[in-house]
Amino acid sequence: MKQADLLRKAQEIQKKMADIMAAARGQAASGGGMVKAVADGNGTILKLKIEREVIDPEESQMLEDLVIAAVNEARRKAKQAAQAEVQKVIGIPFPGLF
Repeated sequence: MKQADLLRKAQEIQKKMADIMAAARGQAASGGGMVKAVADGNGTILKLKIEREVIDPEESQMLEDLVIAAVNEARRKAKQAAQAEVQKVIGIPFPGLF
């Protein structure tokens, strides 16, 4: 395979991986569903829902903890989904990719 062909193939794979990362989703909830988060494979938080019942100025630390827990879990799940999809595309496990 020529160097130009290898470069083109590498660029195609890179584009496909970027598309997979953007399309992957992870959803998580904490506090019994009172706080919900959705993230993409890049770790960007796409949605955050906080139920009114959990908003209490006297308990702001609890709300902060619930948000952190939901966000971190959503990001972890999105990363896991993206990794699984990338492995399907390239056909082999790729340790250390993420």
